[in-house]
Amino acid sequence: MSAAAILLAAGLGTRMKSRLPKALHPLAGRPMLNHLIAACEGVFDRLVVVVGPDMPALEQAAAPHATVVQAERLGTGHAALQAAPLLADFPGDVAVLYADNPLITPETLKRLRAARAGVGAGAGLALLAMRPADPAKYGRVMQDAAGDVTRIVEWADASEAERAVGLCNAGVLCAPAADLFRWLRGVRNDNRAGEYYLPDVVPLAVAEGHRVRAVEAAEAELRGINSRAELAEAEAEIQARLRRAALDNGATLIQPASVTFSHDTRLGQDVVVGPNVVFGPGVVVEDGVEIRAFSHLEGCVVRQGAIIGPFARLRPGTEVGRGAHVGNFVELKNAVMGEGAKANHLTYLGDASIGAGSNIGAGTITCNYDGFGKFRTEIGAGVFVGSHTTLVAPIRLGDGSMTAAGSVLTKSVAPDALAFARARAQEKPQGAAVFRASRRKEKK
Repeated sequence: MSAAAILLAAGLGTRMKSRLPKALHPLAGRPMLNHLIAACEGVFDRLVVVVGPDMPALEQAAAPHATVVQAERLGTGHAALQAAPLLADFPGDVAVLYADNPLITPETLKRLRAARAGVGAGAGLALLAMRPADPAKYGRVMQDAAGDVTRIVEWADASEAERAVGLCNAGVLCAPAADLFRWLRGVRNDNRAGEYYLPDVVPLAVAEGHRVRAVEAAEAELRGINSRAELAEAEAEIQARLRRAALDNGATLIQPASVTFSHDTRLGQDVVVGPNVVFGPGVVVEDGVEIRAFSHLEGCVVRQGAIIGPFARLRPGTEVGRGAHVGNFVELKNAVMGEGAKANHLTYLGDASIGAGSNIGAGTITCNYDGFGKFRTEIGAGVFVGSHTTLVAPIRLGDGSMTAAGSVLTKSVAPDALAFARARAQEKPQGAAVFRASRRKEKK
């Protein structure tokens, strides 16, 4: 049976104290909404994202999936109903999820669908529930002896006996499209807030004689994110998942808790990651690479057997070749290092290509920006760049060439040539002694 999902993302996130829509706050380098979309794409055939008015960035993040605007924020039930015109003739099930529940896994969503489809004795409606360590003010899921849900009791309305029930409503549910939208139209707003709440479809389903089943999942998957503190807790959870996945796939993390991953970090086998390494979005690391402590990588590819760091920074557009070395306090931006090339100390290589086997001396800088445009530096194969060389782009160093330490080069260098450009050193006998005597006299 086909299935669709409605993702509710219209919340402003008032408790976040942010101008950014709540669903766009990032986890592991990706907006919460996009985590949920990724989980849903392998489970549901269609997705509809409900956004608030004047949220173009949210609509862009939802693309290519359909969006619909909830012009007035009148509650979660009202928000879900806004998707009805887009799914009016949909023949399958429809699930409703929340963008601020971004850690739900595809496996849990598949279990939700299976419960709704009803292998054997079916259910008219299925919902997700959890047993949090601290149930706090969650709504309690009440069940009969057969395990069917009879009602959801909000904490404020619950008796002491009902509050003692550990099974709590997570808010996510799934039902046949026609039934769900009929129930949503029947939800009333006779509550203190005057809003239409999604969980109120449950008693309507029960009243029609439909079975309602609860699917339990871990609290870590189902907890909502409504504040910066809860966002930090969710970040810790997703980082723990990513670290475990890296370890299970054959990487070594020297101090796992100190390593920060992006949602799309790809590590090969036998990669060794030192303490306090940060992976931004778009990093691919091939087999046998060593990334030493305090390095920061984003938008780059590191080929097999390379050594990075410590204290190295690889910025977007960088590719480090097989067996290459990028050492301490070296920064690469939009740079390609050939196989076996080395830049081991205190160097900036921006908008540059470095040929195989070249050695970049300490303190080398490519001057790639003149205040108006970016220019490229090309360093051939087998080049030796002396320490503290400044390369003013655009410039090319031919294969096998060398530069003398301390040179400032503004013109290209022919293959196998030695280039130097520095002032002649001069020495004044007793000059230092004269200077010191003069200064002492001035201080008297």
